[in-house]
Amino acid sequence: MTIEQLDFGFAGATVPASPATKPPTKRGKVSTAAATPEEMARVLEQHPDYRVLRRLVPRQHFDHVPQGDVVSVIVLDTETTGLNQAQDKIIELAMLRVSVDRATGLPCGEVQVYDGLEDPGMPISSEIEAITGISNQMVKGQHLDEQRIATILNGADLVIAHNAAFDRPFVEARLPGFKDVSWGCSFAEIDWRSEGHGSSKLEYLAMDMGWFYDAHRAEVDCHALLAVLTATLPVSARTGLSRLLTDAQGPVYRLQATGAPFESKDALKARAYRWNAEQKVWHTLLTDATLLQAERDWLRTTVYGNRAVRVQLEELDARVKYSGRPGKLSQLQL
Repeated sequence: MTIEQLDFGFAGATVPASPATKPPTKRGKVSTAAATPEEMARVLEQHPDYRVLRRLVPRQHFDHVPQGDVVSVIVLDTETTGLNQAQDKIIELAMLRVSVDRATGLPCGEVQVYDGLEDPGMPISSEIEAITGISNQMVKGQHLDEQRIATILNGADLVIAHNAAFDRPFVEARLPGFKDVSWGCSFAEIDWRSEGHGSSKLEYLAMDMGWFYDAHRAEVDCHALLAVLTATLPVSARTGLSRLLTDAQGPVYRLQATGAPFESKDALKARAYRWNAEQKVWHTLLTDATLLQAERDWLRTTVYGNRAVRVQLEELDARVKYSGRPGKLSQLQL
């Protein structure tokens, strides 16, 4: 079956050939009754004018046979009443625990799943209900299963969240045991753009890899993240899981543009610095020492005009990073 032979049943119309594609000598039609949706999808995805998205199917088991050491990874996501970590509460927590072959960065064996709702003790706004689909009625009287969560967490080598700086403070405030495990962030610690993706948003990454799913429910977001992290990155030829496991025990650095001139604010913002209103300083998070050195050079030349300045540096290890708790502070000469 070719794209030119495929009839989708709309008034007898066929999908036209691409101008660059020479049509076959004999042209026939195959109705939808004669082909499964998957067969039609396979035909379409072979044509340069079409891209196919498939619904993400959660994996409960991975057949990969490990080639060496295996580590235990938890993929985690939360839904909350809002963005304020000091005031808002968790309304849903999901976790997937999976063994990962360190040599290949591929999951293996069974996936343990936990997904639970919790009554936050405060109303869920209409905006949050519209985003998540979670209503006040759904969470009424619900509580997270702390024993089940502790069982899944026990002995885990790494917790991964897509924007761990959001999820970790919420989870630690509710379940202090999460303070004692290393965390990684698939949003901050993988340079998705250098891997050929136009955005670091999870939905975009999944679509770029050929999947769609009903986002903003914690469990399906976890399955989507696991699928994305299992795929081989096109430039580095590694999986996202492999990259995060490699970087997990290393520190990240929060660099502050201390005393940056006001007129540099647009350049800082364009370079993804964030404004800390309480400390009144621009800051950025860097995932390794090479990036730190490059950022020092950029600040010195672009922001401070090669003046001799000292800026504040915060070094955060895997037990602290993304938690909101302070790391090791020092002054850095540019």
